[in-house]
Amino acid sequence: MKLSALEAELKKRALRAFALDQNQAAAFSLCASPPHIHSDISVAWPIAAAKLLKKPPLKIAEELKTALEPDFEAGIAAPGFVNINLKNELLFEALRGIVSGPAYFKNPERAGQKINIEFVSANPTGPMHLGSGCGATLGDSLARIFRTLGADVSTEYYVNNVGRQVELLGLSLRARLEGKEPPEDGYQGEYLKELVAVMPGEAASWTDAQFSEYAVTEMLSLHKADMKAFGVNFNRWFLESELHAAGGPAKALAALKERGMVYEKEGAVWFGAASELKSDDKDRVLVKADGRNTYFLNDIAYHLNKFSRGFTRLIDIWGADHHGYVSRMEAAVGALGGGKGGFKVIIHQQVALKRGQELIKMSKRAGNFIPLKELVEEVGADACRFFFAMRGPNTHLIFDIDLAKKRSNENPVYYVQYVHARICSIFANAAEKGVDVKAGFEEAEITFNPEERALILKLLWFEKTLETCAEDFSPHYLTTYLTELSALFHSFYTKHKVLVPEQPQTTAMRLFLLKAVKTVISDGLTLLGVSSPEKM
Repeated sequence: MKLSALEAELKKRALRAFALDQNQAAAFSLCASPPHIHSDISVAWPIAAAKLLKKPPLKIAEELKTALEPDFEAGIAAPGFVNINLKNELLFEALRGIVSGPAYFKNPERAGQKINIEFVSANPTGPMHLGSGCGATLGDSLARIFRTLGADVSTEYYVNNVGRQVELLGLSLRARLEGKEPPEDGYQGEYLKELVAVMPGEAASWTDAQFSEYAVTEMLSLHKADMKAFGVNFNRWFLESELHAAGGPAKALAALKERGMVYEKEGAVWFGAASELKSDDKDRVLVKADGRNTYFLNDIAYHLNKFSRGFTRLIDIWGADHHGYVSRMEAAVGALGGGKGGFKVIIHQQVALKRGQELIKMSKRAGNFIPLKELVEEVGADACRFFFAMRGPNTHLIFDIDLAKKRSNENPVYYVQYVHARICSIFANAAEKGVDVKAGFEEAEITFNPEERALILKLLWFEKTLETCAEDFSPHYLTTYLTELSALFHSFYTKHKVLVPEQPQTTAMRLFLLKAVKTVISDGLTLLGVSSPEKM
């Protein structure tokens, strides 16, 4: 039985026992039992329901315990926990589901979701840096998790190939070709010198626009190569120029005017007159007095385009420097059809690279930064992806490059991958000894020891972990889960042999259990974009 199905069954019994409706018992959920409680799972709902039911939590817990018996073995503990031990048949049912394949974890409630996740979207004005890798990890892992849970997900990279920054890039490249320094507000990085070295001979006669176009094309090619090496494949690379060619900004402006959300002042067109943004200091220019669109209008048009393609939920992943941009975009996109919950912006914090005791600062224009490509080449994509995923998007990350290169259990990604490799070696050893690794066993005759039971219970929580990642928009819960599961495996493996010739039933059961552990480790690492090696 899936943990969600078990939770639904227990909640149904609680509703019936206390004559409540779904909303009144919304807080009902399962939780891991506290360390001092020897049970499989716990329900803390009686504590939350005390005010609603006008009863002491322990009294509610007693009544809930009675409602669950005799199908569930339950006990109570202060201040109002109901602690449940699961029957072995439920545990075996869960193990069979886990090894059956990823479809086991699909949530029917997510089947109708059509999600667009846009991430990285770095301006094509230089190589990708650590922040790009952090955003790529977050977006790609969330896309994989949402898909596993049953949602229809499309990933997208928005390419700003129009505007002043692109013009400056072209002027900076021309200056390098002519042996001059780039403009003061241009781009200083060494990557432009490298680009000059491979430019065609006729480049000297190019216009400024041709320099810009060439630079963007080359940089975008590098971005695509970086993402491929990082294990990220976008469903679409959306060019801003496509948006303008389709008249997107004009359509967006017309839609905002139709809703009475714009006004004119000092020759410019502003957003905010009837929006959710009440204060004047937050009103923003859509069209400048000289007739040029702002990035704000173009971004509104881009999101309107997403809705026109049938997406019901838009998720954008932005860097910390865009934090002040969120409220105005939420107001504008919400007004254009997103509705409540239709548009979500995730801000991920900055990333610092630590080499020894030194923290390296990043500046794309000055060129004083570590390209993502160099970090991947030095520590590998697996370490990059796992390390970037270990912190929630609201937490600053210091990437310890020395730790990422270690091939020991100190390195968290090595620690988890080693479990998969170890289990593969156990199965290989069993095959060499003539043990049938697919042999069945009599479930009714099995008695789990504490380490086996702890492993199985942890496997049950994989489903809940994925749902938590989706609900909180962060894969860091998954890295924590995999690390904890790995620790439980190591504890089991230290104390118990898997292949016990004189106990074929035990051997068969443990191989089946390890198959489930291997499946969850592999599935979890795949969702993080990390490989599952069979040998290490």
